[in-house]
Amino acid sequence: MQRFLLIATTALVLAGPSPAGALSLAADEFKASRLMACAMAQEALGQLSEKEYGEQALNLLDGFEDAERDAIIAKAIGYYDGLMFAIDEGDTTAHNLRLRDFVASGTCSGDYRRMTVSL
Repeated sequence: MQRFLLIATTALVLAGPSPAGALSLAADEFKASRLMACAMAQEALGQLSEKEYGEQALNLLDGFEDAERDAIIAKAIGYYDGLMFAIDEGDTTAHNLRLRDFVASGTCSGDYRRMTVSL
């Protein structure tokens, strides 16, 4: 039985990282994902043009490997989606208020000590 567990564990380790492991972020990736979510919110509010958003996204992702970029984008989308939790899809006023609160929360400046979002 122990030999089976050892073989199974070795096979899992050699198979590569699990999907859950792919979304665990290092400090730089975490910061980039928060800033990417901020850029998404700013673009949605009209504070960034599509071109400015694209430039900012490319700058944020520069230097990361493809798998890291995928994790950063996935996490940023998760943050953005979380901001919209419990808001009626058609309530643009509530959407904009939530996005403005998020942008003003300190996330965009990188000041994570002030980062609070009221839900």
